[in-house]
Amino acid sequence: MTVHYVKSWSYLYAAAVAGVKTHDIRDRTERDYKVGDTLVLQEFDQSTGRYSGREQRFEITYITDRDVPCALSSAVLARDYCILSITLLGEG
Repeated sequence: MTVHYVKSWSYLYAAAVAGVKTHDIRDRTERDYKVGDTLVLQEFDQSTGRYSGREQRFEITYITDRDVPCALSSAVLARDYCILSITLLGEG
């Protein structure tokens, strides 16, 4: 399994760590995301333009894209984007 380190804006990072945001939308051309991979969200403060140093690991549990569609994905998702369903993997 692959580990993917990705930037996450502070308010999105906080929602994911709190468990209320259980998905992440990503450009799938940047990385070869697979179910079972680890997504490491690295908090990025947009106001300072710097990483905070905080990060959290999540497991990718499902991927919705134009190849594995839901009822609306072909209408609302651009070809290069995907929705990653994620589950929190413990602390830091």
